Amino acid sequence: MLHLGLGYIGVGIGAGLCIIGASFGIARLAAAALEGAARQPEAAGSLQTMMIIPAAMIEGLGLLSVVAILLAVLTLNKGVPVAGAAAEPPAATASAH
Repeated sequence: MLHLGLGYIGVGIGAGLCIIGASFGIARLAAAALEGAARQPEAAGSLQTMMIIPAAMIEGLGLLSVVAILLAVLTLNKGVPVAGAAAEPPAATASAH
C-alpha cells in the first residue's frame, strides 16, 4: 500500500509541475506581447494574432497533463483492493456441496 500512496503523491507532484510550467509559459508569452505592444502600439493587432497559437499550444500541454493525471490515477485505482471482493458468494458455496 505504501507504493500506491507514493504513486498518488508522484502523480500529484508531476501534475503540479506541469501546470506551473504551463502557467509560467503563458505569463511570459503575455508579458512579451504586452511589452511589444507598448513599444510599438500600431503592431498590437499583429502581436495578438501571433500570440494566440503559442498560447493555445501551452494550454494544450496543460490539458494533456490533466488527461495523463486522470489515466494515472485510474490505473493506480486498479491496485486498490475492493471490500468483499475476496469473499466467495454464498450461492456458489451451497451448490458445491
